[in-house]
Amino acid sequence: MESAVKVPLSERFNFRMIVFIAVIGFLVGYPVYVLIDAQVSHGIKNVAGGYKEVNLKAMGNFVFDAQNGSVNDVPPQYRGLDGQKVVLVGEMFSRQSFSEANRFELVYSIQKCCFGGPPKVQERVFCIVPNNGTVEIMGGQTRVTGTLHVKPKKDGDTINELYTLDVHKVEQAS
Repeated sequence: MESAVKVPLSERFNFRMIVFIAVIGFLVGYPVYVLIDAQVSHGIKNVAGGYKEVNLKAMGNFVFDAQNGSVNDVPPQYRGLDGQKVVLVGEMFSRQSFSEANRFELVYSIQKCCFGGPPKVQERVFCIVPNNGTVEIMGGQTRVTGTLHVKPKKDGDTINELYTLDVHKVEQAS
């Protein structure tokens, strides 16, 4: 009986197999990396100029009681952003009927957030342009920089604002 000849490892792997393994590794590895990074960072990353880029969807993804809630009900990582310079990317909504406004709301997506009704108070950032300035109301994804404030504000019995932002700059997101 003749024994099988063992093929050397260098002949069992070729360039195509290495590329195939690398592509599969990337297709599986990258989404896993993104998920783990989002869990570890809570959607908060330091960027140039001393700003923190904050994922707007992550920032509003917690349960908040609009009648009895307090600032202590906001997760500590977002409560800690009070007074910080931040960068938020989302869609602008203004109750003013002009193409420019001095106040607007920022949500992560007007289409996606509102299937279950209007966005909850923790899913919106109320943006105020200081010194009676105005900004152009843009469609699509907008990049807004400013100073964030985390403080519940009531209108009657209901908290109608949780996050406010003193706007520094507004630009179309790329």
